[in-house]
Amino acid sequence: MTAEESVLPAHVEDTIETIARLHMEHREAASGLQRTSEQITAFLGRPLFIVWLSIAFAAWLGAGWAMLVLTGRPLDPAFQGLQTVTSIAAVYMTAFILIAQRRDDALAELREKLTLELAILSEQKIAKVIALMEELRRDLPSAPDRGDPEADALSSPADAQAVVEALREEGSAGSRGT
Repeated sequence: MTAEESVLPAHVEDTIETIARLHMEHREAASGLQRTSEQITAFLGRPLFIVWLSIAFAAWLGAGWAMLVLTGRPLDPAFQGLQTVTSIAAVYMTAFILIAQRRDDALAELREKLTLELAILSEQKIAKVIALMEELRRDLPSAPDRGDPEADALSSPADAQAVVEALREEGSAGSRGT
């Protein structure tokens, strides 16, 4: 699709490309073990895995029943073998899920940082626009010369560190009240 055929404005397409590049770089940074772990976790998270697991359990129980009928001895007394296999499988599944979750968390943290940075930059740009509009209003001879304390307050960007401190104080005051 050419730029002329595009339905989205150029700045939106640039943003989409930036996000896609962020995800691609995250995928490319994964080690082979991390990619394998994500593939295994993706397989384990599908409903088809439950079907296969049910078939495996049914086969194990069927083989145990057949062994009991044919030889008079159970294949797996008290299902100790089945318990061992499922316990080992549970440990591995947990490890695979944790590995995949850790990588997903890293991407989410990167997105959070990007969102925060863009929010701070947007707030600064908006403050600058308000300041410029107020300056323009004062410079226009046809505009009435009146003060606007709210516009004056909004025309300077917030001090991010002061906001963080206020949030910390609010959080500590809230935790003491409970």
